[in-house]
Amino acid sequence: MNILMIDTSGPVCGVALSRNGKIACEMELTSGLTHSQRVMPMVDGALEMSGMAIGEVDVFGAVVGPGSFTGVRIGVSTVKALAHAAGKPCVGVDALQALAANATAFDGVVCPILDARAQQVYGAMFEAGFPPARLMGDAAMKLTEYLTRVEETGRHALFLGDGATAFEAAIRERLGERAFFAPEQHRGLRAGSALALAALYAEGKLEAGEGVGLCDSLTLMPLYLRAPQAERERAAREAQKHG
Repeated sequence: MNILMIDTSGPVCGVALSRNGKIACEMELTSGLTHSQRVMPMVDGALEMSGMAIGEVDVFGAVVGPGSFTGVRIGVSTVKALAHAAGKPCVGVDALQALAANATAFDGVVCPILDARAQQVYGAMFEAGFPPARLMGDAAMKLTEYLTRVEETGRHALFLGDGATAFEAAIRERLGERAFFAPEQHRGLRAGSALALAALYAEGKLEAGEGVGLCDSLTLMPLYLRAPQAERERAAREAQKHG
């Protein structure tokens, strides 16, 4: 099975391509260009360097969130268009699950967190391994509330994601020696990790959940844990107007 995976959910634009179940190419790029400018040249480059044509791709995958609202929309829209044009299925992968897949050997809980601004995080918890076993569903919450959930496990905790970088000092102050942080090269979401999870979903070896798993181009959708800021601000203005 050949899978093309795209991740534009965060600051890094990532593309990974597999041929017959093995990763043929993995690329990631952070530059001044937007994801919308980078992603298709990266897809073309991955196909060219792997000696493959777009028609050889069996499944098109996207990291569906949580993450940057604009970034998630770019990745999902790109994959929907490619899959629709090719008449091929899609697979959606959860960003926090893909982050947790970076940590396969840790004696404690794996804690992927993304900076959601205003001292909030998108977070989940997993048991280390591949695939990572979910211990807590994705949630948007205050960092302090999330760390309370981590403390309640009574275990060491490994933090990954841009939230681990943004809130490292606060996490260390709260958890002390129980807090561990993935090294920089393993802290961010890797398109290759998302691709490995996509393969399990596509092969029916991993149970699909809300917003993730194998689907068609019409049903692939972004995974948002809260409404975009513009919608929240509009709702607040409407409430104030009628309040």
